[in-house]
Amino acid sequence: MSRFAVAGRILVAVQFALIGWLIWPLTPQVWSPSALALLACAVALGLWTLVHNRLGNFNIRPEPKANGKLVTGGPYAHMRNPMYSAVLLFAAAEVVAYSDPWKILCWFVLALVLLAKALLEERYLRALFPDYAEYAKRVRRFIPGVF
Repeated sequence: MSRFAVAGRILVAVQFALIGWLIWPLTPQVWSPSALALLACAVALGLWTLVHNRLGNFNIRPEPKANGKLVTGGPYAHMRNPMYSAVLLFAAAEVVAYSDPWKILCWFVLALVLLAKALLEERYLRALFPDYAEYAKRVRRFIPGVF
């Protein structure tokens, strides 16, 4: 196993640990309108992403599936990593719902982990798909037109 594959597995483990920290403890949360709006955006973006990049075409680890196809339509026309963006929106909803300062720190660490994971994934995608470099020049990573 390459050092990149090991790094990818570590990033996934840290990602899930951070998500666990965000939702723990499973106590009642205050679902304010802003928390509900973030949650609704996360669910909508996640579902839209799954409509265009179906299960079986992507991998939870940064390494693409051997027979995977590059998806550039739907949300991928606006951002290269819409599922990561959906995860960050969900995490933001949890931060607002719990109103815990430690959850804010957790969100920032999760954002850094997802950025590292995206950078590693893009390394694989550039090697696997010749058109990826041009696509990456046109489409931002997480926030359309911004980042």
